[in-house]
Amino acid sequence: MMQFSVLRKLVALTAAFTLAFTTLACSSSLGDSGAIAPADQPIVAAAPSQATLPDGKYPVQQASYNDLEGDYTLMLLNTPPGASSVFQSADLPMARLTDEEISAGEKSYLKVENGQPSLHLTEDFRIEYVHNVTETQVNPQTGRQEVVVVRQEPSFWSPFAGALAGQALGSLLFTPHYYFPPVYVPGRVMTGYGGYGRTYGQAVERYQAQNKTVPNAVRNRQLRTSGQLRVPTTARPATARPKTTVNRPSGSGFGSTNLRPNTAPRPKTTVRPGGGFGSVRPRPSLGGGMRGGGFRRR
Repeated sequence: MMQFSVLRKLVALTAAFTLAFTTLACSSSLGDSGAIAPADQPIVAAAPSQATLPDGKYPVQQASYNDLEGDYTLMLLNTPPGASSVFQSADLPMARLTDEEISAGEKSYLKVENGQPSLHLTEDFRIEYVHNVTETQVNPQTGRQEVVVVRQEPSFWSPFAGALAGQALGSLLFTPHYYFPPVYVPGRVMTGYGGYGRTYGQAVERYQAQNKTVPNAVRNRQLRTSGQLRVPTTARPATARPKTTVNRPSGSGFGSTNLRPNTAPRPKTTVRPGGGFGSVRPRPSLGGGMRGGGFRRR
């Protein structure tokens, strides 16, 4: 009887020890999975860009780019029955139409080949650009600093505008590459690019080498992945009329927007086709165009 009592106590002690060890291991595992990635951890991998359309060419009516995470939204024509005319993709490679396509009257289009999309644009095509303005604020609930999107500002971006484009990239201009817009300047139409590459990572590296910072989309994606970016539902695109005063670029390189303010009074300016590649031009009044992140009919 005494041996049975000792055995029962031993079994109970073993079970208690096993339970304590299991609880400790689970707690350690949960702590590791909830850890936040360092804020300076580089993110150069593009988000998956999977086409949901069958292979083919689809005319592009309108296009927008949101620098929150580098998402493109396209309004397409001639999509097959059952397929949406709104196409969304992250980090979409682009190319300019060839001279032969332009001579044949070809317009901007989305090409899907082997399930991979690429955007082919005319020289004067404008992408509606949505810039997310962020501020560092202290969260009153946690007492920690976080980056908050306080508003969105609409603009335009012409990746292939200007005669210098062909001189800068040569034949690379007509094959799909990843492009980042120039550094954003409020009230300006952006032309050219801030960085490009055959791969997404290469485009990030070139942008960083030229502008001494990472693209907005990469920065925002990194902050959001680490849980340090908050996007309130109240953030809406700005509706104020853009400035029309011209500040001419003083920087160098394609897509440069390092400006010196021009204090001399200038009349209201209208945008005309052309202009140097990588320059900044005054943005036209949006009028009935993009408000609230919508599309402007071309």
